[in-house]
Amino acid sequence: MKHKSLLLLAILGFSVLSGCSTMGVNAWEKDLLAKPEMALDEQPLTDALDDHIYFSKEASSGGRAYAGGGCGCN
Repeated sequence: MKHKSLLLLAILGFSVLSGCSTMGVNAWEKDLLAKPEMALDEQPLTDALDDHIYFSKEASSGGRAYAGGGCGCN
């Protein structure tokens, strides 16, 4: 009984430790991540214009990235 629980604990520990061994991006997968649609800002010009509009309306730095407005209220 003690050997079975020890074996089960060893198998469980090994599976937990080896669970993250395959994480990461392989060299042949990097071409998929380099596509323009995978970028955080897929349309930088549109995002810059949206930031300008939000900045102008909110009168605060950052517009949509920060909380609060130019009046001091949050």
